[in-house]
Amino acid sequence: MKLSNFRVVIMGASSGIGAATAIAFAREGAQLVLGARGKEGLDEVVRRCRQAGGEAEALVVDAIDADAVAGFARKARSSLGRIDLWFSCVGAGAVGKYAEVPMLDHRRVIETNLLTHMNDAHAVLPIFLEQDQGIWVNMISAGGYVASPFAAAYSASKFGLRGFSESLRAELGKRPRIHVCDVYPTFVDTPGFRHGANYTGAKLSYPPGVLKPETVADAVVDLARNPRPSTGVGAPVAMFRLSNFAAPNLIASSMNYFLDRWAKRAERVPDTRGALYEPQHGFSGIRSGERRVEEPRNSALVLGAVALGAVVGMGLLRKR
Repeated sequence: MKLSNFRVVIMGASSGIGAATAIAFAREGAQLVLGARGKEGLDEVVRRCRQAGGEAEALVVDAIDADAVAGFARKARSSLGRIDLWFSCVGAGAVGKYAEVPMLDHRRVIETNLLTHMNDAHAVLPIFLEQDQGIWVNMISAGGYVASPFAAAYSASKFGLRGFSESLRAELGKRPRIHVCDVYPTFVDTPGFRHGANYTGAKLSYPPGVLKPETVADAVVDLARNPRPSTGVGAPVAMFRLSNFAAPNLIASSMNYFLDRWAKRAERVPDTRGALYEPQHGFSGIRSGERRVEEPRNSALVLGAVALGAVVGMGLLRKR
């Protein structure tokens, strides 16, 4: 089913997953309104959307400002005539041990990852209720199921987003044409590490098996056709959910051990706040440009299954 008559709003559309999703919808012929802080990045994504066959308009907005988001939603609806799908994709991180990251940056991560999505929902849900239809897509991450050492505020925000979505779904239970859809990808190769703060003293890099942003974008486009409450992207997501249930904290503890060793051996770099407080100049891109992206292969699935079995077994033994 083509989406040529579909009206889409994407917040956080100037780079990474948001930009990839905008282009994916444009390829389907959708009409889009795109929001972000950086005008240059938005303008480039608009150009690519039009080149892909869709209609797109850019509106600069700071998603942390609730009043600005409400105004953005009104303008988007006026421009599009209605809003069929709203994708909340603003996000950022601060990497480093909790006590070594300034509290101001922790606060900014919570504002960026959690409050912006709450602002989006508060702005668009009245529109959906008036229309009696609409799809709100909430970008979370596999980090909404498994805590991330060296990213405590990020974990707090993602766990919070999951609870927020579950609350909204319960409230909207009697409105079957209004959907709240969560997306949980594993690591995705975006400019995110450049945008985030880094207090580890080590150069950040993505692990093997990192996803392409376009893979996540395709999953979001599929929700326009088949909305559902939860979508995992990447084989390990289901394993994370089960293992964290069977043996809470075990994965997080293992990750902490690995990150401690990595931080001591990686290439040294100065601390940075990235784009936490100001947008990047120009177009940041859709991918990081730092590595060749590969889809997870069968070997990764086998290793994941073995790891999961070990985690579950250790959890059961500990409980016994």
